[in-house]
Amino acid sequence: MKKIAVLGSTGSIGTQTLQIVREQRDISVCALAAGRNIDLLEKQIREFKPELASVWEEEDAKRLRERVADLPVRVESGMDGLIDAAVMPESEILVTAIVGMIGLRPTVAAIQAKKTIALANKETLVTAGHLIMPLAKEHGVAILPVDSEHSAIFQALNGEAGNKIHKILLTASGGPFRGRSREQLSDIRVEDALKHPNWSMGKKITIDSATMVNKGLEVMEAEWLFGTKLNQIQVVIQPQSVIHSMAEFEDGSIIAQLGTPDMRLPIQYALYYPKRKPLSGKRLDFFELGSITFEKPDMDTFEGLKLAYEAAERGGNMPAVFNAANERAVAKFLNREISFLEITQIIHECMLNCAYISHPNLDEIFDTEQAVCEWIESRW
Repeated sequence: MKKIAVLGSTGSIGTQTLQIVREQRDISVCALAAGRNIDLLEKQIREFKPELASVWEEEDAKRLRERVADLPVRVESGMDGLIDAAVMPESEILVTAIVGMIGLRPTVAAIQAKKTIALANKETLVTAGHLIMPLAKEHGVAILPVDSEHSAIFQALNGEAGNKIHKILLTASGGPFRGRSREQLSDIRVEDALKHPNWSMGKKITIDSATMVNKGLEVMEAEWLFGTKLNQIQVVIQPQSVIHSMAEFEDGSIIAQLGTPDMRLPIQYALYYPKRKPLSGKRLDFFELGSITFEKPDMDTFEGLKLAYEAAERGGNMPAVFNAANERAVAKFLNREISFLEITQIIHECMLNCAYISHPNLDEIFDTEQAVCEWIESRW
């Protein structure tokens, strides 16, 4: 039995991870951590019987303890609870499916505890890749990507040890507003932005896909995961979401990973790597598909991608500024406090106004996040 812990168990990636556990029946869940959805977390506890469960607020933890008093599960809360879940002695793999920079400290703790990391938390490498990758190397820890694009590249590189990458071709669907002008985006509603054409994801990531900020975050993440330079990462719009990404080598050969847009595939690949196992669901039918098309991204209309390249080029704490500004701006958009186009406007203004740190430590990364939030709240 493989033994895992899941941070963000009630979210999109977390619930799909547990679907795989349910289907495969050879994985044991040692710990679950969630935000505030204690109704779903209680159901997960009763089904998967973890030794530890954690929620963010202590008040929610008290309610959950009462509900599961008949079960031998320990219920904790806050950052201490997340870290305890991340370093459970019995677990082998930590699935970091929690959204936001809140996932950074538990991931660091898990690496230090020599857990394999199944990484679905973009913020970990976007904001602290310069700290995380050396730490993982020091402790001999594998970081296995769960994002479909990075998993695709990871799979394409299998068996290619020693062969140099010439270029990473990071594919993007283009989101629900592909082909529209900035003028056409001026009156976008929350409901419109949450209708992704291909993927089923959480609200925050779905909005990030609509602005193409998500692809920018993936560019930054790819830099650290695959040790490439920024100018070696090219974003390609592939609207059908069939080619999940590609690796081009020095000789011009390009290896691509294809499949249906099903997040269970990269999740399961990370859980069982290097083995592959059967997976239920629809298979890719090329006759039904008919064609695969490609487009160049419109970085003038979707400037979130352009700003991401600028943040990555500058380095230091600028990716943390970019990420924190986007997190806060997306929250405001979902709360209907700002317009769709103001998301990237806020990111741009934060990048212009927040203090630059060339090589931030962990505390300085969190200080940057706090400074960005305070700057946004004082002006928006």
